[in-house]
Amino acid sequence: MSVDIDWSAFLQVFLAALIGACAVVTFYSLGLRLLVRSGRAPVVSPAEFTDAITVITEKELRRAAKQAAKAAKKSPLTEAQRRVALLGAYGCFGLCAVAVVAGILIIVVGH
Repeated sequence: MSVDIDWSAFLQVFLAALIGACAVVTFYSLGLRLLVRSGRAPVVSPAEFTDAITVITEKELRRAAKQAAKAAKKSPLTEAQRRVALLGAYGCFGLCAVAVVAGILIIVVGH
């Protein structure tokens, strides 16, 4: 019994996965960066977890929100530039969602 491997198909799948992963990570990080530049820094409220996960206190959450608001006031961007940055962030997040959904559809539906 002999097993033949189609190395060109293997290389195509490897490159598609690598490029797709890099694109999703790049657009997500760019989206976060633009979201912060638009003055809407994501602040996550504390949650209850067990063991190894460190949870911030309410005081630390208020301090982080205060620092984010202070940084938003000091932004050198005009209101129009902030709006463009926010739209760019939403666009980047949208591209991430489209890439993930397209990948799932390719897996489920086929070619």
